[in-house]
Amino acid sequence: MALTQETNKVNDVTVQLVERSGAPGGVQLVNSHNAHKSSPVDLVNLAQQIQKGNEFIRANAINKLTVIADQIKYLQDQARKVLEESHRDGMLHHVACNIVKKPGHVYYLYKKPTGQDFLSIISPEEWGPTCSNDFIGAFRLEHDQSWTPIENVEKRDMEIQLMEKIIGTHRDLSKQAGITFSTLTGTSEGKPDEKLALSQS
Repeated sequence: MALTQETNKVNDVTVQLVERSGAPGGVQLVNSHNAHKSSPVDLVNLAQQIQKGNEFIRANAINKLTVIADQIKYLQDQARKVLEESHRDGMLHHVACNIVKKPGHVYYLYKKPTGQDFLSIISPEEWGPTCSNDFIGAFRLEHDQSWTPIENVEKRDMEIQLMEKIIGTHRDLSKQAGITFSTLTGTSEGKPDEKLALSQS
């Protein structure tokens, strides 16, 4: 059984029609040409549909690539910010300081007339006009040993409170659902003396 594939080109768009068979289902056609005859209007409509499909596919691809490009730019900006903050934190830890730095405390960065940078617990207001050092900025030492500029402390505290609230909500939901460490690990909960007796037996 011979199959004939028909391809037409309309307005630079290739229209491929279904293969023709002279005996579909084993039944011989009297005139296979008339049975598979296509009008020029049909070909034009098919070509327009194909062209429209190509345009939609191209537009969708561009939209998705644009989203990916925006995400890449955001990640690059975040990576740059992380590197800048890490560099700043490292510099602050190596700045001259005569006291033991404690998390949660604010320290003030000054520059001496000699050019040396140093940290102090005395603010410019406390020092007064007699201070001969240039004030550079104030930073709070966090518990993870990072530093937060004084102007960002309120924002940082709000972020920490939000995270603590989320963790607290998750913990409460776990308790309500009866989820414990033992249910997650498959271990049994028992009194310490019972576990010790079992381990010694």
